[in-house]
Amino acid sequence: MEDRSDLDLVQVKVVLETALLASQEPLSLAELRKLFDDELGNDALRNLLEELRADWQGRGVELVDIASGWRFRTRPEYQKFLDRLNPQKPPRYSRAVLETLAIIAYRQPVTRGDIENIRGVTVSGNIIKSLEMRGWIDVVGHREVPGRPALYATTKAFLDDLNLHSLEELPPLAELGTLVDAAGPAAPETEEPEEPGGEVAAMAPAEITPVLESSQVH
Repeated sequence: MEDRSDLDLVQVKVVLETALLASQEPLSLAELRKLFDDELGNDALRNLLEELRADWQGRGVELVDIASGWRFRTRPEYQKFLDRLNPQKPPRYSRAVLETLAIIAYRQPVTRGDIENIRGVTVSGNIIKSLEMRGWIDVVGHREVPGRPALYATTKAFLDDLNLHSLEELPPLAELGTLVDAAGPAAPETEEPEEPGGEVAAMAPAEITPVLESSQVH
């Protein structure tokens, strides 16, 4: 697609900025192109978004490119000040939830049986349900074995909440608990494994101390 030379690129950046600040969700390139009746191609749009990202350097919010598209978010170093407006801290995820999420994130797609084999204990249905309700995991298929158990994988929402663009950007296992805890739980579980497998021990520390929290600007 050829880009229209009569477009005012300064105004285009203002429109992009306005749309991204007003949106409750990340906006993909396809959605952003609609702002200009598809008169801008993806390459030109990416260049303008990078310029807009540079324009916001040094401010309290930043423009980021994540799995579902582009959005503005609070810079992590300023989140502690915003937390003073709402000092009540949400409950943290349990070790059981973090271990289950870590296995799915780094071994996907996996069945519930796979998770139980690695953790060494039965996985509560409430754990799977809470992660599905949070929008972080979903059923992506079924394994062709007797019973055809569901295969679970992480979603774009999981990457968005961790401010990641792809699975390749997942942090080391030891850091996953910190990032997940910072993203905020939906329904923390209390179940704790009696004898977790050593393979999982590093995935989700028993005590998680959040050091990073980022939120969308709204």
